[in-house]
Amino acid sequence: MNTTKRAKIVRFHEIGNADVLKIEDISISNPTKDEVTIKVEAIGINRAEVMFREGKYLETPVFPSRLGYEVSGVVEAIGPNVKLFKVGDKVSTIPAFSIGQYGVYGEIATVPEHAVAKYPENLTAEQGTSIWMSYLTAYGSIIKIGKTKQNDFVLITAASSSVGLSSIQVAKTEGAIVIATTRGNDKKQFLLDSGADYVIVTNDENLEERVNEITNGKGVNLIFDPIGGSYIETLAAAAAVGGTIIEYGALSPEPTPFPLFTALKKGLVIRGYTLFEITTNPETLANGKDYLFNKFKEGALKPIIDRTFSFNEIVDTHKYMESNVQKGKIVVTV
Repeated sequence: MNTTKRAKIVRFHEIGNADVLKIEDISISNPTKDEVTIKVEAIGINRAEVMFREGKYLETPVFPSRLGYEVSGVVEAIGPNVKLFKVGDKVSTIPAFSIGQYGVYGEIATVPEHAVAKYPENLTAEQGTSIWMSYLTAYGSIIKIGKTKQNDFVLITAASSSVGLSSIQVAKTEGAIVIATTRGNDKKQFLLDSGADYVIVTNDENLEERVNEITNGKGVNLIFDPIGGSYIETLAAAAAVGGTIIEYGALSPEPTPFPLFTALKKGLVIRGYTLFEITTNPETLANGKDYLFNKFKEGALKPIIDRTFSFNEIVDTHKYMESNVQKGKIVVTV
């Protein structure tokens, strides 16, 4: 493999806090076989990357490790087997690769062809890097698994995250009645403005009681939760008979008990889910990409960007993600 140039890439050499992230000048090799090399314009930041850096993710870092799932930019080079893209195409990446091996934080990113997609021309580079991870996650839950339909009640917890906001938009596109949760009152109006029909402030309100008020005692059909922990028992109490609870994260540090008696009584489906259910299945991924591309092109879906950082602020970017004050996607421009 011939080395073509050098570029600034973010790597880390040990598990730890945001300060372990280093911007390093390293050699960049030509893409091989089915790889695509992208000159990066914007990077989308995700909670998974914080967890990976901390050693708390599905994949374990091998040092020195790269990280990052989402970038947008322009195709700079392609491998000999690449058929769908050409130099000069405006593209973004789909999380369908090893975060440690192919991590995309950098001036240049090389990923497998199957993890590259064109994004609608009506989106900016900052928006283009903000769509696939959060909206495909929402698509898998709301559409593929939840089979959400008109007037279903959908409860979305931690709703001000990028996945939460994407899920609100996708559920509303399908005609659902969306109940969003947030811990503090400071994000309530923002969530209402972002499309939620109701917002429950969990520090001040009893979730089960409010859900019963909103649904006339029926409960919610689908719950989409990234937190886990003992609160799952409260979520189960708020679920409708025959309802589904989808756990897609583990933000709570405590164990997550199975609410057996409530599940038996209501016939609940409680299941784990990650985006990779979608991205590792070519047919499902193609369906998800088509659905989302058309919705973005029509303007029915639009990513909400909270704040933009510069590339040399990557450590501050991770610290900001960990502060949990953001309302939407955090983006880095390169």
